[in-house]
Amino acid sequence: MYPAYDVIVVGAGHAGCEAANAAARMGSKVLLITMNMNTIAQMSCNPAMGGVAKGQIVREIDALGGMSGIISDKSMIQFRMLNKSKGPAMWSPRTQNDRMRFAEEWRLALEANPNIDFWQEMVTGILVKDNVVTGVTTGMGIEFKAKSVILTSGTFLNGIIHIGEKQFGGGRTGEGASTGITEQLVSIGFEAGRMKTGTPPRVDGRSLDYSKMEEQAGDEQPEKFSFSHSTRPLKEQRSCYITYTNPEVHQTLEKGFDKSPMFNGRIQGIGPRYCPSIEDKINRFAERNRHQIFVEPEGWNTVEIYVNGFSTSLPEDIQYEAIKKISGFENVKMFRPGYAIEYDYFPPTQLNHTLETKLVSNLYFAGQINGTTGYEEAACQGLMAGINAHLKSTKKEEFTLSRSEAYIGVLIDDLINKGTDEPYRMFTSRAEHRILLRQDNADLRLTQKGYDLGLATQERYDTMKARSGQIHKLLNDLEQKKVDPSEVNPTLESLSSAAIQHRTNLAKLVKRPQVHISDLKQVNDSLEEYFDKYEQDILDGADIHIKYADYIDKETKLAERVSELEGLRIKETFDFKSIPALSSEAKEKLEKIRPKTIGQASRISGVSPADISVLMVYMGR
Repeated sequence: MYPAYDVIVVGAGHAGCEAANAAARMGSKVLLITMNMNTIAQMSCNPAMGGVAKGQIVREIDALGGMSGIISDKSMIQFRMLNKSKGPAMWSPRTQNDRMRFAEEWRLALEANPNIDFWQEMVTGILVKDNVVTGVTTGMGIEFKAKSVILTSGTFLNGIIHIGEKQFGGGRTGEGASTGITEQLVSIGFEAGRMKTGTPPRVDGRSLDYSKMEEQAGDEQPEKFSFSHSTRPLKEQRSCYITYTNPEVHQTLEKGFDKSPMFNGRIQGIGPRYCPSIEDKINRFAERNRHQIFVEPEGWNTVEIYVNGFSTSLPEDIQYEAIKKISGFENVKMFRPGYAIEYDYFPPTQLNHTLETKLVSNLYFAGQINGTTGYEEAACQGLMAGINAHLKSTKKEEFTLSRSEAYIGVLIDDLINKGTDEPYRMFTSRAEHRILLRQDNADLRLTQKGYDLGLATQERYDTMKARSGQIHKLLNDLEQKKVDPSEVNPTLESLSSAAIQHRTNLAKLVKRPQVHISDLKQVNDSLEEYFDKYEQDILDGADIHIKYADYIDKETKLAERVSELEGLRIKETFDFKSIPALSSEAKEKLEKIRPKTIGQASRISGVSPADISVLMVYMGR
């Protein structure tokens, strides 16, 4: 009755959408199963994409041919480039989005793909034969067969919502939890755990006094995520606002601590360290008399406001009493209270680099099921799982990214080698090669790979080649073009940069920290005319390349040395326990994770440099 598929994707959140889109774009017949067709690509938490390190991930998804960047661009109401006061490795794009448009754009994109079918129902288990997944079974007892299955269950696996002393099953407010999958996977031999996340109240923007808050406008010259020409930067933007809690707010919240599921033991799961609830903040940082609150609109036309920074699971009456004491919120009307949610996850050390599980072949996990937090982290895992599920079903070579190639590579490598016992969030500090992994060069790093996979389109590939060619031409011209001291010294003086004594090429001037390529337009009409031929992103790309050439060269050589260790493959049958010189912890970790290369082994927590030396000796190196 029902057709067989190449890939079945369970769950239609950010991971599921990217997984289904990637596999289908590459040619697989895909079935996307969701418990509710009306909540495809729901922004369950804040209506925003990107941010520190997360923005780099969205750019990488886009460069490979994924859709998160394009969907974000089409639904954004504000764009900001964060960390512009720091070096370019730290620059991170972020969009504020229209929640309803974001979901709509994703659904339209998926429905436009003829290789994707949809089914609305709860998946209660997977079908497994001889340790190979063969499909899924649903709550109505329907069996769908497939060559590969990708689980992207988000916070729905045995989800429990907490608001004060009240608790009820659910994967998101107003939606039921998913049951059956965890229990089956544990019976097969998987290890499972519990995690927790939370969300703040949503309020009526008409009831707020914005005159008491600080306005946070978008960038004067907004950019966008996607390198594709299919989207355009915003011409109009909506502002966000900043306000603060105060001691009176904190005292009110503390009245509800005895009813807090976080403090009375009802919540067992570990919450995100870097996005704590407001009660956790005032408990852990008791010396602070205020905390920042971001007032974020949920879209272009809606009056609903997301109160970023006020995530809580306290009783709703305490939430309402406390939030009214925030400056600008005195007359606030609350649409719905904040809540915490506990859910099942599976420690990601049980996965290979492709996100395929080690216990069951052709079964992939992506998103919060792996212990991550955030739309961006989920989306990139979905993309990689979708790519590899397609490649496996068509008997092609797997696709992975190294730590020096992408933040996506860092994230997956961290997960499978180190695991996580708290919701994992990406930061620039996690990437040792971050000067190579900038947001501005994601297309130059990854679009060729996406094109070779059949995921990135010809248009994206041509755009990347043209951009690369322009940057290289500009760099070459800057080496060739020279200026006399009399021409350029007035400009240098205006930039507080030392005067030159001899005729100098422009590249040497751009190497100075005070001088940027755009500044050289004022030297003479000829240069102004020349530089005006280039888009700003081309000028910025060349500027970064010149200023950071030495650092980039150093990081490139270091990455090459590290890649040599990745080339030293370890046999699948290698017996780590038989090597007496290895530490006990190293034996235990190596046997559990079963690294495929010496490079991977070197990044496992508990495996020391001495252990790696021993391994290399035993491998004849």
